[in-house]
Amino acid sequence: MRREYHRWHSPHLNRDMEMLVFGHAGSAVLVFPTRDGCFHEYEDLRIVEHLQPRIEAGELQLFCLDNIAHESVYCFWCRPEDRIHRYLAYERYVLDEVFPLVERLNPDGERIAHGLSLGAYFAANIAFRHPERFEKLVAFSGRYDLTRAVEHFQDLFSGHYDDAIYFNTPLHFLPALSDPALLEALRRMRVVLAIGREDPFMAQNKELHDILVAKGVHGEIYFWDGRAHQGWAWRRMAPLYLP
Repeated sequence: MRREYHRWHSPHLNRDMEMLVFGHAGSAVLVFPTRDGCFHEYEDLRIVEHLQPRIEAGELQLFCLDNIAHESVYCFWCRPEDRIHRYLAYERYVLDEVFPLVERLNPDGERIAHGLSLGAYFAANIAFRHPERFEKLVAFSGRYDLTRAVEHFQDLFSGHYDDAIYFNTPLHFLPALSDPALLEALRRMRVVLAIGREDPFMAQNKELHDILVAKGVHGEIYFWDGRAHQGWAWRRMAPLYLP
């Protein structure tokens, strides 16, 4: 199995960013890590190992992205408006810096946004905001409203709310979405959500699924027993839902 390490200085983020790429062909999967994870988390969790047969067969190529969660939505020492603007800089990094690398290494494969936990939010938000860039979204254990406190997970913007937060909260902007071009692109995309029945964000996943179905988007949702917000579940989910 081909494994490549990439690192460069991002002009959008003004810092070095790292990435691991696994495989040589197939669907190009942009993997967004958890809040505390980074570019090697997917490998550390042994999910790459569980996908290895499909990677070696040329069915999947993984682009495991680095993370700036603690510089953006989890940066509690900075102002809430600066948190969302730092996130938007990360979005530009993905669109303007990561995508050209994906296009160079994999010009023909479909594009899949994929994430775990907070990474599921990152994957879903960029896919819903730029659906013309993706053919599929696969999100595990995701949270889709960062303003809503759930269990010990607090409002990540400390009560602040503005247009930038609205347009980066899928449960807020999707119900009112009416742009014909965006809706057409969304309806071409397949959305797969997986969540544990006892996970803290189960209700948000069901709400998101219902919104997508109401918009005519091809959505699938899978409920796992117990709490599935952990590596053992994601190792089992990935071979089922990524291909």
